[in-house]
Amino acid sequence: MSQLEITSVNVRPYESDDEKLKAFASIVFNNCFIVKDLKVIEGNNGRFVAMPSRRGKDGVFRDIAHPLNQETRDLIERTVLEAYEKEASRGFQGSRRASDGLDD
Repeated sequence: MSQLEITSVNVRPYESDDEKLKAFASIVFNNCFIVKDLKVIEGNNGRFVAMPSRRGKDGVFRDIAHPLNQETRDLIERTVLEAYEKEASRGFQGSRRASDGLDD
């Protein structure tokens, strides 16, 4: 079995009245599988990454993609937050804004 590797991260800032949602991100695993719409959230205990989710018929949001173990969750969060910090320090120059309605 091959090692899981995040080979690409794209972070798009999000500007809205919701001050907690900072950005959307997409990650590519092993140059062959993409997961879109991860969210960078400013929480009460610091910044974290929320997995993509969808609202069910019962009104409850459920993750549609998520890691099955803590090691993978930590890898995703660390990699996405590092990319976010790097882009934020450059002022997101050249990045499309998620609020523009553009997708990857």
